[in-house]
Amino acid sequence: MNTMCTLSPASATARTPTYRVAAARALTQFMREEIPLARAMNVQLGECTDAMLSLRAPLAPNVNDKGCAFGGSLVSLMTLNGWALVEMALREHGEACDLFVGESTVRYLAPLWQDFRSEARLAEGSNWTTFFATLAARGKARIEVTCQVPGDDGASAATLSARFVAKRRH
Repeated sequence: MNTMCTLSPASATARTPTYRVAAARALTQFMREEIPLARAMNVQLGECTDAMLSLRAPLAPNVNDKGCAFGGSLVSLMTLNGWALVEMALREHGEACDLFVGESTVRYLAPLWQDFRSEARLAEGSNWTTFFATLAARGKARIEVTCQVPGDDGASAATLSARFVAKRRH
């Protein structure tokens, strides 16, 4: 597992592997405590790289009547993963915001018969600099995120394109 995770232009402290791993673990624990679905799905921290954050889920609590991963669990894991990517950047910048998904599109491409993971990245054309500049100027900002659940063969089994909206708390 690559634990170096520099998802945003944060302080030097926030870029250290130890800080980032601790922050990602804390955020995953927060999700499990505050979002009942994350706990029921048994969401766990996956991998964290310079451009990607991933979450994992076991098949057993996320299985459908056919024995493969339930589509609702796939979209839920991808949505939580996209939210976590943006929430982590907000926390690194010391921004207290309400963050929600404003729009999303999901595609189911292949069944999954085992534990699965989601990988979240900024969408092409999105960047943290513009997001945080807009947040500073307007008190709210939006950013596009893409998520994918890799299948057995490495190709995407499911994808999510989403726009997340952050609004500063007053």
